Amino acid sequence: MISEEELDQFRQSGERVRIIRDGIEANDVYGIIVAWDDESVLVRKPSKRVVKLSRSYTFVRAE
Repeated sequence: MISEEELDQFRQSGERVRIIRDGIEANDVYGIIVAWDDESVLVRKPSKRVVKLSRSYTFVRAE
């Protein structure tokens, strides 16, 4: 699970992140961290849609 500090760094920098949900790259989500709570994260995708994802997924910087 991603820590509060890491989420806050991503949010403040406005940096794009890649959320890896499973082993299939086509299922990855790219976007900007908007908000979070104890169990989930809100991510704004490039299409301006906002999605709610579990914090248990792997979060990395988008390349």
